[in-house]
Amino acid sequence: MKYVALLRGINVGGKNKIDMKMLKKTFERKGLENVVTYINSGNVIFETDAKSVEEIVEKIEEGIKEDFHLNIRVLLRDYQNIKSIVDHISKDWLNNSQQRTDIMFLWNEVDEPKVLEYVKQNPDVDVVEYFEGSIIWHLDKSKFNQSKMNDLVGTKLYKQMTVRNINTVRKLVKLLGEDRGI
Repeated sequence: MKYVALLRGINVGGKNKIDMKMLKKTFERKGLENVVTYINSGNVIFETDAKSVEEIVEKIEEGIKEDFHLNIRVLLRDYQNIKSIVDHISKDWLNNSQQRTDIMFLWNEVDEPKVLEYVKQNPDVDVVEYFEGSIIWHLDKSKFNQSKMNDLVGTKLYKQMTVRNINTVRKLVKLLGEDRGI
């Protein structure tokens, strides 16, 4: 099975620094195959015959602790999950100088539609919705300072997610789908 491991909170603001070449070696040392990293924010695509997602996550987190002395949470997603999120989002939603579109991937502890009850929103600015293990957030960048989504940073809920912008997630779909002829 092919997965993407989404590492939470690495290489952000000079904290939890992890070199991607060394991270690739950690994954390989832990028996994961065809390992590819994508950008410095902790996206690692790999293959494994292991069936238990929990055991795979435990193995990766253990390897990061051993090699980097960091307690980093890891979330796994497969091609179908990432593709369904991308397919759900309007192709017009981008991450560029005019727009911001983020996908907040949720850990199981908070993965349910009612999670939105804990997310402050400005209905005049923020477009926020729950979709299959994620919260999707979209806005016009000129209204960024009016957004209530910034209030999420540092909360208990924020520690139960890892965020990627839509450009990264679309690229991950391509990388995950490469062996499918997609």
